[in-house]
Amino acid sequence: MILLSSPDKSLTIEINTKDSLSWKLMKGKEILVDHAVAGIDIEHKSYIGFNERIKSFNKVAKSELLHPVVAVRQSSIKDAFNELTINLKSGNSIIFRAYDNGVAYRWVTHFKDSINVKNEIVDYQFPDNNHVLWGVEENKQFLSHFELLFRDTTLASFSTAEHCGLPLYMSSSAGTKMLFSEADLLDYSNLFFFGTGSNKITSGFPKVILRESLVRDRVTKIEEIADYIARTNGTRSFPWRLIMVADEDKGLLENNLVYQLASPNILKETDWILPGKASWDWWNANNIYGVDFRSGINNQTYKYYIDFAARFGLEYIILDEGWSRSTWDITHPRDSINVPDLVAYGKTKQVAVILWTLWQPMDKDMDNVLATYEKWGVKGIKVDFMARADQYMVNFYERLSAKAAAHHLLVDLHGAYKPVGLNRRYPNIISYEGVRGLENYKWSDDEATPPHEVTLPFTRMVLGAMDFTPGAMRNATKKDFHADFDAPMSQGTRAHQVAMYAVYESPLQMLADNPSNYLQDTACTRFIATFPTTWDTTIALEGRIKAYVAIARKKGKQWFIGAMTDWSSRDLTLHLDFLEPGKQYKVKILADGINADRFAEDYRLSEAVWQKGQQVPVHMQAGGGWSAILTEE
Repeated sequence: MILLSSPDKSLTIEINTKDSLSWKLMKGKEILVDHAVAGIDIEHKSYIGFNERIKSFNKVAKSELLHPVVAVRQSSIKDAFNELTINLKSGNSIIFRAYDNGVAYRWVTHFKDSINVKNEIVDYQFPDNNHVLWGVEENKQFLSHFELLFRDTTLASFSTAEHCGLPLYMSSSAGTKMLFSEADLLDYSNLFFFGTGSNKITSGFPKVILRESLVRDRVTKIEEIADYIARTNGTRSFPWRLIMVADEDKGLLENNLVYQLASPNILKETDWILPGKASWDWWNANNIYGVDFRSGINNQTYKYYIDFAARFGLEYIILDEGWSRSTWDITHPRDSINVPDLVAYGKTKQVAVILWTLWQPMDKDMDNVLATYEKWGVKGIKVDFMARADQYMVNFYERLSAKAAAHHLLVDLHGAYKPVGLNRRYPNIISYEGVRGLENYKWSDDEATPPHEVTLPFTRMVLGAMDFTPGAMRNATKKDFHADFDAPMSQGTRAHQVAMYAVYESPLQMLADNPSNYLQDTACTRFIATFPTTWDTTIALEGRIKAYVAIARKKGKQWFIGAMTDWSSRDLTLHLDFLEPGKQYKVKILADGINADRFAEDYRLSEAVWQKGQQVPVHMQAGGGWSAILTEE
């Protein structure tokens, strides 16, 4: 048995190499994982991880500061861990890392030629039937937009026929929180977990697609698959298998392990990568009003978006689906759109343009498409409907990111699987979807609800940037809400939506609603427009998954605080211990109005002066929110 502990000694991995390679995870004396099995089945090779003999092993301790090119929740991240490398007589290795807030392992192989990986075993057995929030996936071919709804239940309620997308949230019987995912996923297939009807989960992966056919412009049908999950280099490192650990839910909000475990930035020039906020057309269906032209997909409408963005200091507008001649002809605008003219107009207002595309036509003509966009002066692309998680799609993400960077284009990945740290390697990946976001209010009343919205910070958002697309200005109580595709509204209060700009992390953050609606309430819009999209510091203040969340974030000399609740009205007391001593802060607060439980758009703006050590009472109505902007005096 070999032991590896975290720097603070709170977590310990016990590794057993007899017969099969297995390990146990302990937090103090609490057993979190009582039996984990790791192995790789490679075609025409001995099964890695079974009947292995150790050649040697070595331990190292490392600690350094990482400085992300594009900060998400921190501008500097302390990367401190103890690492154990076990070299096997077969010529392969396994590396374990123990951090104070999680553990991870990965395989390293040393075969001369390319290999077919038939399967990888990532099995975890737990001492109890733990509480889980299971990200439901149902497609047996792993085709999905990965917009997970999390089923709140216990581990043993899932059979071998049921699988989940990542992350998987789990709480032990003693209340320790765990979040399972992966990092540094390159040239390989995504990991999923299957139930077993017991206290155990086991891994599953999409297989390599050999033949497919196009059903319609954005939907393909898989006709034939291989019997392996990846064909790849024989000498390589495999993805990290990761478990984040926290004493309570709010501890997950500060966890950066997906980023820490990812490959470092390989882009030589990054000064052109500029985060910011965007005025977005699709959610509000271009239904602007109070103008003297016919609104729609035309240059007059988008110049209106540009004028709105310029007025409130937004850096971008997005031309979503419909701007091009067809969804597959993405190098020619439709007759009513002149992209170079919009770019030129935007340049006079310091507002840049991002274009939406399907992934398939981008994949087929990538060099030409990206060169065309660069020639037009476009600054980014929103690539959509990938809806797969196989090896080819993983490689498409990397190929797209590298080539987009060569043309100085940002990338927003939609219809995408969860973040795995590729945005560290390619910091021009500015955001990801892979979330059941605001768009679902256009057609559903039971998916993107306030309880879901206070689940996301502890699940999907922990993995990385999350393009939820907040900002609804038509807000409704549960009783008054109805889905409306062309004039959508949100569930919960106006203050709930505004708080998302502090709580939700996305270096490219949307103002999703109609500019005409924002112009009807410029006080609220100016408040939203003040929020940055990247942060120097993030501090988790309060939180319980599915119930409520409160986060403080710093940018420069300002602090931004956001709080959100589910359908329960809630009172919190926020402790301002994180402020600098001896400083006073002028505060602007946007809170639920006294009647927001009956009219969800009711909110109240107020001002205050705060300093370190104060205790601030926060009241939120059902489905409500609260936010504050603190400026050092």
